[in-house]
Amino acid sequence: MDRENRTTYLLKLGELTLKGGNRDQFEGILKKNIALMLKGTHGILNTTNGRYFVHCAEDQEGAVEDVLGRVFGLSGWAKVRTCEKTVEALLAASVAEAKSLLERGVHSFKVEARRVDKAFPLTSYQIMAQAGEAITETLGELRVDVHHPEAIIRIEIRERAYIYGAEHPGLQGLPVGSAGKGLLLLSGGIDSPVAGYLMARRGMRIEGIHFHTYPYTSREAQQKVQDLAALLTRYTITLKLTSVSFTQVQTRIRDRAPGPWSTILLRMAMMECAERIGRRKKIRCLITGESLSQVASQTVENIASTESLTTLPILRPLIGIDKDEIIRIARKIGTYETSILPYQDCCVLFSHPHPITRSKVSEAKNLYKALELEDLIEQAILGACRTG
Repeated sequence: MDRENRTTYLLKLGELTLKGGNRDQFEGILKKNIALMLKGTHGILNTTNGRYFVHCAEDQEGAVEDVLGRVFGLSGWAKVRTCEKTVEALLAASVAEAKSLLERGVHSFKVEARRVDKAFPLTSYQIMAQAGEAITETLGELRVDVHHPEAIIRIEIRERAYIYGAEHPGLQGLPVGSAGKGLLLLSGGIDSPVAGYLMARRGMRIEGIHFHTYPYTSREAQQKVQDLAALLTRYTITLKLTSVSFTQVQTRIRDRAPGPWSTILLRMAMMECAERIGRRKKIRCLITGESLSQVASQTVENIASTESLTTLPILRPLIGIDKDEIIRIARKIGTYETSILPYQDCCVLFSHPHPITRSKVSEAKNLYKALELEDLIEQAILGACRTG
């Protein structure tokens, strides 16, 4: 790739810069993730003196920028101008960057400079002063405002000079794979994909489990969940999905359990099944899309019942988030339109019109024990299929 004709992006690290002795480990995972996500774009990751750069051909800018907008662990990124380390080249590049900002509607700016290479003839203060003067003399519409600028033109003097003004926010968080692995109970609804996204943003590698009751639920409903898993991989890099037929389990609950209890008992069975599969995969926690009191099964009392048979930690990243905010995130990450496709999942199938809302754990356990689901759950696990 010709240096003169390539595009360069400067990446800014997020929360992982606060890590102490473990920082190298986090950065190693981040580098690997970026390299994996850049496959197909011909973008090249390069690190030097604590800075991350991505280089690509001009015709790959859109693809690379799409990737950078989906990487957890970056606080931001910017397309930078590079030039030789001469005062004349630096000032010319600074004016060019300022002109680009002016064309975007910016009218006030300030310059910030960092001189890593102390052999450069100007100090950081002199760089700021001369660049600011060159910009205002060339572009009279722009004015300096050191307190409340509309844009900041940043200059770094390293092995080359780097100049940039327009920064793009990153997704923040921690790199996927830096916080263990969780098993996401992935339904076809709006909430669970968002829950998976949020836990991946905290560095967790995600696997998924989906329960279906074919033929009572359609093949389209199963495909919908596979599509949601595929959409999540844009952020999680990989997402292996285990599909479990719960037809026999749900039929027994329908036939033997009190109607108002059916949803709670079904969720208890799902939790037990998910935990068994999770332990076999050496997964450390379960993840659900529950939001407190959003539906009848998600009251505090019912949540206590549904988790009463599990010992793995259950993470609920949406527990205090309202539906409007969940929908906003779903739209942002691109799962909303798929989630609202009209294919019912198994939780809706045999739901009672008047479900219990204040269950007691002791009663829930007794009702669940009477269902004798042990063998049915094991059969469901043995018949499970895996994709992704």
